[in-house]
Amino acid sequence: MISIKSAGTRLLATLAVSAAAGATLLVPSTASAAPTTTTAVSDVLKSGEYLKPGQYRRSQNGMYTLIMQTDGNAVLYKGRTALWSTVTNRKASSLIMQRNGNLVVVSGRTVVWASNTAGSTGAFLAVQNDSNLVIYNTRKKPVWYRHMVIGTLGSGRLLNPYDMLFSPSRVFRLQMQTDGNLVLVKNGKTPVWSTRTSSKGAFAVMQTDGNLVVYSAAKRPLWSSKTIRHGAVLQLRDDGRLVIVYGRTAIWSTSAH
Repeated sequence: MISIKSAGTRLLATLAVSAAAGATLLVPSTASAAPTTTTAVSDVLKSGEYLKPGQYRRSQNGMYTLIMQTDGNAVLYKGRTALWSTVTNRKASSLIMQRNGNLVVVSGRTVVWASNTAGSTGAFLAVQNDSNLVIYNTRKKPVWYRHMVIGTLGSGRLLNPYDMLFSPSRVFRLQMQTDGNLVLVKNGKTPVWSTRTSSKGAFAVMQTDGNLVVYSAAKRPLWSSKTIRHGAVLQLRDDGRLVIVYGRTAIWSTSAH
């Protein structure tokens, strides 16, 4: 039987910081530290607004800063500690809260990262006092938060404890549990597949070599998809299948649910 541990799904609750084993992988070594100035700055990126390199937003309590770095990575900091990032590294990129509700990192005209929340016209991004980043629609209901990935987990990206990959319909979610098990859940309560791993602080990586791997906190591999295609990505589809895709070719999948 697959057990489901609490995944911290209340969007407005204070969420635990990502496991230390994965956090070091979030930000390039060239990342600049968060600004330390105490000058008042907004905690909201409104619809249509953007952050150019070096610009930032800060929580009202002054503890958390979201900055668009000059190296092309948008990073959320607590002091000098990185909590979350877009894992992008194209210089001169900007972070844009598009009017259609999609939060994107854009390099020139190329979108290199997206929240995949288009359809929430007029939505805005808030840097909260509880360490969370949340996109709210015009009814002030959350449609995305920083532990959430929608549709596709890109090459080189992580699922740390509390992180979840959702299907576009939000019916299915793949959650990295605090007990070390990577579990696919339907409708928030019914487990349908898991890696059956157990190791506190474990995290999952869609590696750049195309292999999906669950590692212990000590970075010991616990489970893998045994797939090798450089640049492959992981998708969670609306039929409940997890699929590793290389180009347009599926090279691994679970069964439909």
